[in-house]
Amino acid sequence: MTTTLDIISDPICPWCYIGKVKLDRALEARPDHPFDIRWTPFQLNPEMPREGMDRTAYLEKKFGGPDGARQVYGRIESIALDAGLDIDFSRISRTPNTLDAHRLLRWAGVEGRQPMVANQLFHRYFKLGQDISDPAVLIDVAKTAGLDAPAIARLLAGDADLAEVQSEDTKAREMGVTGVPTFLIGGKYVVTGAQETETWGRIIDELIEKTKELMAQ
Repeated sequence: MTTTLDIISDPICPWCYIGKVKLDRALEARPDHPFDIRWTPFQLNPEMPREGMDRTAYLEKKFGGPDGARQVYGRIESIALDAGLDIDFSRISRTPNTLDAHRLLRWAGVEGRQPMVANQLFHRYFKLGQDISDPAVLIDVAKTAGLDAPAIARLLAGDADLAEVQSEDTKAREMGVTGVPTFLIGGKYVVTGAQETETWGRIIDELIEKTKELMAQ
C-alpha cells in the first residue's frame, strides 16, 4: 500500500535542497518505505521576470544589501555543510524565474523521472551556478535525466502546461503554504521545513506499522 508524498518546493530554495537530501537518506535506509513521491510547484519569487534577474540586484532588493544577504546565506551554508552539501552561492550570478524548471519537473513526472530532474536542478543551481531559467540548461538537464531532449526543447519553446503549473502554485498558496519545503503526506498531513533524517525515519516507521495493522484486520 502506497502513500502519496507531495513535495511542494522550488528548485532555487536552499532549504528544499537540504530537506531533500535529508529525506533521501531516510528513504535509502528504509527501501520498503510506502511513499509515492510527487514534486509540486511553488515559486519563491512569483513576480520574477521570466528572464530572471542579476543576483546582486535581487539580493539588494530582498535583503537590503550584501551584508544582509551574507548573514542569511552564511547560516544556510553552515547548515548545508553539516548536511554534507557543498553549496557555492558565489557561483550564482543570476536569480532565475523557475516556471520553466517546474514545467520540466511536471513533464518528468510522466516518465517517472522527477527525482533525477530535481537532483539535476539543485546540483546545477547550487553547485555549478547555472541559470535554470535558460532553456539550454533545462534541455541538458532533460537529456541527463533520460528524457527526450528534442521533445522538451519543443515544449519549452511554447506555453505547454504553463497555466497548469501556475494553477498548482496557486492551489498550494490557497492551502496555506507560505514557505517551502512543505510536504503533504497522503493528501492529509502536512510537514514543513527541512526535517531531519531521523524525523522522516519515524514517520516512515509509523506509516509502515499502520499499514500492517490495516492489513491484519
